[in-house]
Amino acid sequence: MTYVYLYLNIFTIFFPLALSFDRRVHFYTNWRHLFPAMAISAFCFISWDIAFTDHGVWGFNPDYLVGIYFFNLPLEEVLFFITVPYACVFIYECLNEYVRKEWLQPYSPYITWILVVLNLIVAVVFWGRWYTMLTCLLVPILLLIYYWRFRYKKMGRFYLAYVVHLVPFLLVNGVLTALPVVWYNNAHNVGLRISTIPVEDTMYSMLMLLLVIILYEGFKQKAERLANIPVLETV
Repeated sequence: MTYVYLYLNIFTIFFPLALSFDRRVHFYTNWRHLFPAMAISAFCFISWDIAFTDHGVWGFNPDYLVGIYFFNLPLEEVLFFITVPYACVFIYECLNEYVRKEWLQPYSPYITWILVVLNLIVAVVFWGRWYTMLTCLLVPILLLIYYWRFRYKKMGRFYLAYVVHLVPFLLVNGVLTALPVVWYNNAHNVGLRISTIPVEDTMYSMLMLLLVIILYEGFKQKAERLANIPVLETV
């Protein structure tokens, strides 16, 4: 069972990476926008992870790790913030290409404000439980940033990608928390589980997806604006 976390990282990225050259999605052409977005997102989440690990909010079982550490994080945890965002944005772009109908777009304003209000309520009720509190404060902030940046026109696409990503999320996180590869200190969460997965993980995953897609779409729009600027001819 050794190296389970490393194998899960490989499993997470293998098919998205192999299918990045699909003729319709041609995901590889967006790497120039994706990689900076992933780098910024990884820096934010790894910094958070280092702090929470140091303070015992969660930790890692060495029985399932290769034994290489970055500060106090195992190599596999660092890779997690590369493989998962890559796979999630790949899902997002595949759905944009292959699912044209806007299934969730008409409901996106209601979904957004329900998520904002519910997360704020949970953050206040469980104030002081650091995983719950911080996650449930940051989700509304990023949802409002997403709305400010794109209005509602892209939020239906985001919610669709989030719903679909829950399938691999439950599979991978289920293994991580069942063995467990990752353990959680219940003093810092509400103690509710989806099987063995802390319920906060669903919002943590939304937070990661929100941040990387905000950055990714922002970089794409910037590149499009620059491409449309007319070049002045010199005499």
